[in-house]
Amino acid sequence: MAQTSILLTGATGYIGGSVLSTLLSSTNVQIKACKLSAIVRKQSQADLLKEKGVNAIVFDGLDDLETLRKIASEHDIVINIAITYHTASAEALLRGVDDRQKKTSKLGHLIQTSGTSSIADKPLSGAYVESAVFSDKSDIYAYERYRQSLEVYPQRTSDLLICEQGEAAGIKTYVIMPPTIYGEGTGLFNRRSIQINTMMRAAMKDGYASRVGTGEAEWDHVHVVDLAKFYELMVARILAGDDLESNLKGIYFCQSGHQSWREVSDRIAEVGHSLGYLKSYTVRQITLQQASKKFGDGLPAEIMEAAFASRARSRADRAHELGWRPTKTRKDFEDGFADDWRAVANEA
Repeated sequence: MAQTSILLTGATGYIGGSVLSTLLSSTNVQIKACKLSAIVRKQSQADLLKEKGVNAIVFDGLDDLETLRKIASEHDIVINIAITYHTASAEALLRGVDDRQKKTSKLGHLIQTSGTSSIADKPLSGAYVESAVFSDKSDIYAYERYRQSLEVYPQRTSDLLICEQGEAAGIKTYVIMPPTIYGEGTGLFNRRSIQINTMMRAAMKDGYASRVGTGEAEWDHVHVVDLAKFYELMVARILAGDDLESNLKGIYFCQSGHQSWREVSDRIAEVGHSLGYLKSYTVRQITLQQASKKFGDGLPAEIMEAAFASRARSRADRAHELGWRPTKTRKDFEDGFADDWRAVANEA
């Protein structure tokens, strides 16, 4: 029987690196028997991954769509953890999985990474206000399609494409939608979070912490190690031949707690001040336009609202039914601010 092959994108990133290391150290017999491949942009990255037993493939980048499709067509399972809103690359990978399925008559699988900003509201601009806590057992696809009809959001575009075109092609697609991710990663390259650390870098530069608007809106959170274990669980279930919910029904949440943006900014200020990185524990309220400059390097205000000022509450009911058991606690989330501050300070 041919060895099952798994391709992973984003292996040098925070999430992707942690997922790859989790798969490499997995005790699951079927995962251990798989051939793991990863695509990277630099030969030095490929050399390091090869030392760990990974089949590392150097490519030009996500816009190299033909190469992506070809590489994907050589693998049974593709895990896409690259830029979530790069829809063209997601489609190329899906097409590659479809090509392989047609060639081998073996069911193809694509795990697509998204995020709960796809279901986030827009309270500051007033474009959309949402109070629900969504379960991944409800029809999240229909909700995303509805929200997309009101306003196009690039990451949601990728979600919908993967769900719909996977359904049409007869391949199995799964969209994993994590919330705010925290904690130190386990990969070989980038090991730090994006959202919280971005706010810390701005505070380090300004000398004070900022919050977008009042900060009352709430998001969920998950430790990167727990998140990586969910990817491992999904791969294990696929290899076992389990009939997982997929395509239009295949959107999975993976939260383990929640927090408000006010709490995040307050903790950034308090911990940054206590560690001597900030002169004051003051938090200043800023606008979306100011956030675009401070947090987003000029990204549009609508992106800033979704990422740093919106409400996005979810419940990982389906993930728990599959056997996902996050181990990190509220204390881990709170203690993580000091670790993140030290990491940000070391970058300076």
